[in-house]
Amino acid sequence: MKQPINKKSSPDSKLQTTTPQSEIYLNRELSQLAFNRRVLALAEDASVPLLERLRYLCIVSSNLDEFFEGRIASLLARNRVDGTLVEPPALTASLERTSAECHQIIEKQYAILNDEVLPQLSAKGIRLLRHQDRNEAQRAWVKAFFDREVRPLLTPIGLDPAHPFPQVVNKSLNFIVELSGKDAFGRGTAIAIVKAPRVLPRVIRLPDQLSKNGVTFCLLSSIIHAHITDLFTGRNVVAFSQFRVTRNSDLWVDEEEVKNLRQALQSELHSRQFGVAVRLEVAKNCPPHLANFLLEQFSINKNRLYAVDGPVNMVRLTELIEHASQPALRFPVFSPAYPPKLAQGDIFTLLKNEDVLLHHPYQSFQPVLDFIRSAANDPDVVAIKHTIYRTGMNSDVMDSLITAALRGKEVTVIVELMARFDEEANINWANRLERVGAQVVYGVVGLKTHAKIALVIRREDNELRYYAHLGTGNYHPTTTKLYTDFGLLTANPALTAEVNEIFIHLTSLTKPKKLHHLWLAPFALQKEFIKAIRNEARIAREGRPGRIIAKMNALLDESVIRALYAASSDGVKIDLIVRGACALKPGVRGLSENIRVRSIVSRFLEHSRIFYFRNDLAHDVYLSSADWMNRNLFRRIEVAFPVLNKSLKNRVIEEGLNLYLKDNADAWELEPSGLYQKRKSRSKQMAFSAQQYLMQTLGSPTSDTGE
Repeated sequence: MKQPINKKSSPDSKLQTTTPQSEIYLNRELSQLAFNRRVLALAEDASVPLLERLRYLCIVSSNLDEFFEGRIASLLARNRVDGTLVEPPALTASLERTSAECHQIIEKQYAILNDEVLPQLSAKGIRLLRHQDRNEAQRAWVKAFFDREVRPLLTPIGLDPAHPFPQVVNKSLNFIVELSGKDAFGRGTAIAIVKAPRVLPRVIRLPDQLSKNGVTFCLLSSIIHAHITDLFTGRNVVAFSQFRVTRNSDLWVDEEEVKNLRQALQSELHSRQFGVAVRLEVAKNCPPHLANFLLEQFSINKNRLYAVDGPVNMVRLTELIEHASQPALRFPVFSPAYPPKLAQGDIFTLLKNEDVLLHHPYQSFQPVLDFIRSAANDPDVVAIKHTIYRTGMNSDVMDSLITAALRGKEVTVIVELMARFDEEANINWANRLERVGAQVVYGVVGLKTHAKIALVIRREDNELRYYAHLGTGNYHPTTTKLYTDFGLLTANPALTAEVNEIFIHLTSLTKPKKLHHLWLAPFALQKEFIKAIRNEARIAREGRPGRIIAKMNALLDESVIRALYAASSDGVKIDLIVRGACALKPGVRGLSENIRVRSIVSRFLEHSRIFYFRNDLAHDVYLSSADWMNRNLFRRIEVAFPVLNKSLKNRVIEEGLNLYLKDNADAWELEPSGLYQKRKSRSKQMAFSAQQYLMQTLGSPTSDTGE
């Protein structure tokens, strides 16, 4: 956040241009890490089922991977000159604070794993055995497995001028080995590198006859660890350690030179595995001289070295969760409800009469899939237009779009090829769509298409009628069951006509027509948000109640924050529900004393973006795919759409906002210092969880929510 506050560019801001940034904004990286502390608290919570506690530990590891691959890598990349890292003092200080916080989080993470989760799982009959814990029969089986399945795939590399340090793939498991004695050619090569086979599972289940009263697992890293000396006949293994390198995973293409974005990305995908190294993880007992050798090889600063007490890739313990079958150690099964009105008759007939609001995952995403499938098979549908950001390798939506194209309908799909970690899946879908005659567009180079919109055009009574779906989340079969999101199915001409204009804009690259209902980034979204905030401030200055409630994943845009500060100073009451990083300082006298910030962290990942402005009892409600971040407002194609139907608007306010402000079971409140405090109820009977309430009231009547 290097942009200075400019009073002229922000007329409603009462902040002085000389005010230090640290007094106005919270550190973005530390705020992002604070979210992982809140997730870690779930792993530490004894009331959470054991396998879910392990899953939360894995989620923290996955989040930290992405934090280093994305955010830290980006900060370092900005300060490279001719390939050499040049850290300005401010960046160095920030990275040191970030590194210290990461070390604390990781140390606590492994302590929870080793001292609580694994021992308690063992007591429940799920054992993850290290070499020293295995009995003679188990060791014999592991030795046979190593000789049969692992050793043939290992290729140790002894380092010398003819055998340079090998290419190490991003986040792969490897071993560094120190040897004594002479090699077969009489030379004293001292260091060898062993890459673990990527084709093998990381968690191996032992035969049931070797397990008493339960199931037994061991890690691939433990198997290699136990038999690594077998790889170096005639040499003595002095020391060794597993290690893992995290690299910059951003893909880059030259926007001015690229002629075909899909082809350019296909050639770049492989290079992602070998980006600039930004973090090194080793075993806790790794000798310092071996760790230093690796740091030198990868040109990594020592403060980004992490010596861990366990597997260097805890994410892979997810495999153990999937193998374990004890239902009592998981969250009770939850079945989302299918709204009854959608199960009765034709969906297009229903939408002619009323809009349908869906609140996922409490209500099923299946109606959206049925909407696209019905359109694909309906002879009266002439065209389907769709944006795709993340959809996964298997997708009912994409299958329906392919069916529609095969049936001769005009199918236009805007596939975002730069969706991080989904590039390959999206490229494959783009290829399949083009082969069946669909028109595929890759968005706008330099701007990710993040909007979640679909349009169906149907011929009715010799006229074309539009039907649309607008949402806050991805068309992804997995995340729709795990993330909270809202979706709107509508035939309202005021909205659907503008959805069509957005598609025309994105495919033709012409200037979009003026939109009266939808707010579109990067052209108008930030301006409209700030305009709505300033309107509440004006209302408050005139002596009437000003009220803003907003829910999002992250709040980092400085212009929006300044507008919120100014509105707070004018007396607007502001509640912000921000799941992750938040740079705004709440509750500061003279700056933000009318602003409260809370974060909800629970079973489902909070993903909805909801923006409420009281507006003199007009009660404006907008849903969006965008957070209040600079990248969403200016570097992405995003859409915010109003909920116009009064009853549906009231549902969003109640289900998406009021219940979350009432939550005292899963809520954390942000202090001006940047620390979060868990909101606690006075008694167990008074505890209220918004997610649990919504599971009970919106979920399927047959759901077992454990209540």
